[in-house]
Amino acid sequence: MTTATAGLPPEEADRSVPLATRFTNWRRSRPFWGGLLAVIAGVPILYFPYAHMKLGSLTVAMSTTAGAGSLVIGVLLMVLGISAWYQPASRIFCGVGVTILTLISIPVSNLGGFLLGLIPGLIAGGLLCAWTPLTADQLNAKAEQEAEQAVFRRPVENQLAAQWAERNGQLPQQAAAEPAEQPAEVPAAAEQSGADE
Repeated sequence: MTTATAGLPPEEADRSVPLATRFTNWRRSRPFWGGLLAVIAGVPILYFPYAHMKLGSLTVAMSTTAGAGSLVIGVLLMVLGISAWYQPASRIFCGVGVTILTLISIPVSNLGGFLLGLIPGLIAGGLLCAWTPLTADQLNAKAEQEAEQAVFRRPVENQLAAQWAERNGQLPQQAAAEPAEQPAEVPAAAEQSGADE
């Protein structure tokens, strides 16, 4: 999904909100997956020109004359991915930059890190360019839709508690706080008849 879906910006999130919820809101309010794929694409492009593979006793160096170019491309891909996270307004610039750098890595860095950096880099560029934040009207409509769906997501116990509260006109916590009614006193005649037996 390439559109922001957070109803609560992370800057306004209360500290009592669980960390997982705050991270989800942060992730949904920016092009997270495009940035993550850009960072992932930079790793093989950066790694393979400097790697040495051992085949038995034979060491194969995959270094090219463009090792410095691979270093620059890999680092820039990672920087653009992280920049898209913290400056979502620059997502188009970052997406175009990631796409161009990924294509440049084909001749410079062993076919874009043996396609391990090329494919995620091209997908990341597309995701960064395609991501758009929701407008205020869309956020309000989404909040209303989630409120309607929340009724069906609640556990059965919560639904029964809500029905009980509607019928009795009070909350279950209030009912628990009230003392239980004392049983009616048994008439003295009934007590005496029970003692005679």
